[in-house]
Amino acid sequence: MSASEPRVLVFQHIAIEHPGVFRDFLHEDGIDWTAVELDEGEPIPDLGGYDALWVMGGPMDVWEDADHPWLGPERAAIREAVVERRMPFFGFCLGHQLLAQALGGEVGPAETPEIGILEVDLTDAGRSSSIFEGVPATHCCLQWHSAEVLRAPPGSRVLAASRDCAVQALGFGDHAFSIQYHVEITGDTVREWGAVPAYEQALERVMGEGALAAFEADAAAHMDDFNRNARRIYDNFLRVVRRTHVQAA
Repeated sequence: MSASEPRVLVFQHIAIEHPGVFRDFLHEDGIDWTAVELDEGEPIPDLGGYDALWVMGGPMDVWEDADHPWLGPERAAIREAVVERRMPFFGFCLGHQLLAQALGGEVGPAETPEIGILEVDLTDAGRSSSIFEGVPATHCCLQWHSAEVLRAPPGSRVLAASRDCAVQALGFGDHAFSIQYHVEITGDTVREWGAVPAYEQALERVMGEGALAAFEADAAAHMDDFNRNARRIYDNFLRVVRRTHVQAA
């Protein structure tokens, strides 16, 4: 591999849950990234060809292997990346839950599903973590999940929590991170996700019928802050990737 710029591998579970605004950051930095659409049967490539792994969200749950048989190989790839290769890793929502499950934690239905613009608080470990450098200790974010990490995996650190979810972010070593909430969103995200039946049903159970328009307006009002925090987290993660990339070159 060239020592110039790192390459990022992205696992997607539905086409509309892509890296979002992070695509703009990657383009600005001239960083190549490859998406693998696991739900469409695309195979997982050799991880040795990449410098970082991102795992996005999706409407399925981590325990639904019977309906989504690619979940098992995906968990194995996550373990290989994080434990064996010590590859920089970032997981979003489902990707957060898959990291926890792959490393020996427990994931299950949330007692209180979180959907809407809500606050999360960094823990002491989160405030001192490189991934959240420059991010406010309490910040608003977009939540859209009905499952959660019930028990963090051995050796991990809980980096953030909310009133209704004790494990909002995880760190493992100095190279693997994940968040339950969404920082990657764009102005199209809520509308696009609201068209997915599973997401629409969850939204209306929590926020009431016809709540999508209000949710989209609320997200738009916070978008500048969301994108600012996304840029900080991206820059922080990229420093981890570049350090590892240079060491491997």
